[in-house]
Amino acid sequence: MSVKLLRFDGTVEHDPAIDAWFEGHAGELGSTARHWWQAMRDAGDEVREVFHDGCPNACFGDVPFAYVNIFSAHVNVGFFQGASLPDPAGLLQGAGKFMRHVKLRPATAIDAEALGRLIQMAYTDMKARVENG
Repeated sequence: MSVKLLRFDGTVEHDPAIDAWFEGHAGELGSTARHWWQAMRDAGDEVREVFHDGCPNACFGDVPFAYVNIFSAHVNVGFFQGASLPDPAGLLQGAGKFMRHVKLRPATAIDAEALGRLIQMAYTDMKARVENG
């Protein structure tokens, strides 16, 4: 069964609204979010971005594959098709039909290598979904 993909208008190679958003988020949470956002930007040559629903979203074309958001005590790294991603490290949280997220808390260790793989897999998965229908 084919899944209808969410699409965002206005994706660009580099969105200045995202830079402005990060300028308003200093400190450890901002630094953590910025690190993982850069990992999303670096996931592939065709990554586009858009500031949507109050946070940065990384896209393949106009189809989002991941986002980062900052809350009062944690950072979410979210995946639009996260329910279908292999997660041997057990990082993904959530029970929705499609989306999953990883909560990053300052005092809690995270398997950074596994999270990096999730970001890369999310990009590769979304690219395949778009290109192969």
